[in-house]
Amino acid sequence: MDVQIELLILILSVLFFFSILAGKASSKYGVPALLLFLSVGMIFGSDGLGIHFENIQVARNLGALALCVILFSGGLDTKIDEIRPVIFQGVILATIGVFLTALFTGIFVWWILGMTIKSASIGLITSFLLASTMSSTDSASVFSILRSKGLHLKNNLRPMLELESGSNDPMAYLLVITLIELINFETTPNYWMVSLQVVIQLVVGALIGLAIGKLSIYLINRIKIGNDSLYPILVLTICLFIFSLTYFAKGNGYLAVYVAGLTIGNGKFVHKRTSLKFFDGLAWLGQLIMFLTLGLLVNPRELVPIMIPGLIISLAMIFITRPLTVFLCLLPFRKMPIRDKAYVSWVGLRGAVPIIFALFPLTENVPHARLIFNIVFFCTIISLLVQGTSLPAIAKWLGLTEKPPKIGKIESFDVDFSDDIKSIVTEIEINSTTLSKGNKVMELEIPEETLVVMINRDNNYFIPKGNTILMEKDKLLIITVDHNSLRKTLKNLNIHDSQS
Repeated sequence: MDVQIELLILILSVLFFFSILAGKASSKYGVPALLLFLSVGMIFGSDGLGIHFENIQVARNLGALALCVILFSGGLDTKIDEIRPVIFQGVILATIGVFLTALFTGIFVWWILGMTIKSASIGLITSFLLASTMSSTDSASVFSILRSKGLHLKNNLRPMLELESGSNDPMAYLLVITLIELINFETTPNYWMVSLQVVIQLVVGALIGLAIGKLSIYLINRIKIGNDSLYPILVLTICLFIFSLTYFAKGNGYLAVYVAGLTIGNGKFVHKRTSLKFFDGLAWLGQLIMFLTLGLLVNPRELVPIMIPGLIISLAMIFITRPLTVFLCLLPFRKMPIRDKAYVSWVGLRGAVPIIFALFPLTENVPHARLIFNIVFFCTIISLLVQGTSLPAIAKWLGLTEKPPKIGKIESFDVDFSDDIKSIVTEIEINSTTLSKGNKVMELEIPEETLVVMINRDNNYFIPKGNTILMEKDKLLIITVDHNSLRKTLKNLNIHDSQS
C-alpha cells in the first residue's frame, strides 16, 4: 500500500523530534543516546504503536550510507598529533583485536547455543559470523557519554579509544562479508586465497583513502565556488565518491573513507571549520536515522526466546572475550598500566554497527539469519545498559580521570575560531566586583597575554577601546594564550571558575 508523502514526512518529523529529546536526556543523565534512539524506534514499531517497517534491504542501505558518513566524520575530527603516540596500540586493537574477539566469541557462541537452543543446529562458521558482527566497538556512544559528563582520560586513553573505535569497523565488515561467502560456498574454499583477498581489500582501501584525501585538499583549495555554503557539500561529495570508487576497485570502502577523513581533517583547506561542523551534524543525523530504522525493524516479541543465551553471550563478551583480547593485543606494551588495559577492555561498547552488520546475513538469505539478528540486537542492548551507563564510574574508580580547567562555551557571540589558532577563546560576564577598581577597559587588571576582543551589551555588539565604559551584565569575548593565563585573568577580575 502506497503511503502518502505528507503522512510519511509527518511520521518522520515526529520520530525525529522524540529522538532529539532522547538525545537531550542522554546528555543529561548519561544514558547512551543509541539506546534511547533504538527505544523510540521500538516504541513506534509494529509491537508498539504499530508502524510496520520490514524492508531489510532499505535498512541495510541506509545503515551503509550512515556508517560511511559517520566514519568519515570520525576521521575528520581525529588529530594525528594525538593518536601518533598510541597508533600501534590502536591499529592492533582495530585489526588483530577484532579478529581475536570474533574468534573467542564465536567458539563461545557455538558452545552456548548448542546447550541452550539445540533446535537451531547452528554450525561453527555461522557462530563465527554471529560473533564477527559484534567484533567492533561503537565510538559515537562511548564519547557522547564521556563528553556529556565532562570526563577527560589520562595516559592518551581517549585518542587510543577513538582510533580503535573509528578504524575497527572495516575489519569487522571484512570478516562478516567473508564468512557469508564461506557459508554460501557449495565447495570448500581456499582459505589462503580468502585471507589474501582480505589483506588486499584493506591495502587498497587505505591507499585510495590516502591518495584521494591528499588530492581532495588540493582540489578544495584550488576550486573557486561562488557560494561558500557549497564547500561542505563538496566535501560530502568527495566522501561518497571515495566510498563508491573503492567498492568498484575491490577495496574496503569503510577503511577508505576513514583514512580519507583523517587525511583531509589534518590538512588545511578553505572553510574547514564550516565543513567540520557540517559533518558533525550530518553524522548525528545519520546515527539518528540509522538507530530509528533498526529500532523499527526489530520485533521485541522475537527477543524473548533468545534472552537467556543472549544474556550469557553478552556477559561473556564483557567479562571474558573482550578483556582476553585486549590484554593479549596489548601484551607487547609492557609499560602500559594494567588499569589502562582494564578500562580499554571495559570500553568494548556495542552499538548500531553490529546491528547493521547483522542485516547482511538477512539480505543474503544465510541460514539462521533472523536468529543472528535477534541475538546481536539483544546483546547490543545489554552492552549499552551495562557498559554504556557505567563508563564514567569505571573511569573514576580506576583513577583514570583528570579535571582540566573549564572553558565555557561561547554562547553570546556567534563567532568561531580555527583549531590552528593555539589560543583559548571564551566569554565572561562582568559583575559589580569586577568594576570595583574602575569601570573602563583600561582599568581592568587584565594580563598582557589576554585581549578583550568584543563586548555584547543587551545583544548590541561593539569592539572596545581603552576608555570604553563597562556595565554589569556586559559579556566580554576574550582570547588568551593558555590555561594559566585564563586562571590569572579570572582571578584578577574576581570571576569564579564555574563561569568559565
